[in-house]
Amino acid sequence: MTAIQWSDGAPIYRQLKERVVAMMLDGVLKPGDALPSVRQVAAEYQLNPITVSRAYQELADEALVEKRRGLGMYVTEEAARKLLVNERERFLREEWPLVLERIQRLGLSMEELLSGGPNAAAGMP
Repeated sequence: MTAIQWSDGAPIYRQLKERVVAMMLDGVLKPGDALPSVRQVAAEYQLNPITVSRAYQELADEALVEKRRGLGMYVTEEAARKLLVNERERFLREEWPLVLERIQRLGLSMEELLSGGPNAAAGMP
């Protein structure tokens, strides 16, 4: 895992969980991969092990990781598919309406959006 900046806007266990989810979506963590141990993550990021355990437990509750007795937590085979479906639904439900509202407020056309950038939209090379 890379350096994480914790924000005050959400509990740290939830931020850690979202970081692991992002790593799964990005293909950094693949099905069958082991998650770093609770102790390792807690030490690396100076977190309480209970915080890390809570994040991992939520991942397990969602069947994104599985506990293997004596071995640790592993990314499940169906994790990537589940995450993609869930993240797409969440984007369309929560984020897209805000993006669409901003597009409409700015009066952007489909051509401007698809052209790829501010210079293209302004007719500049």
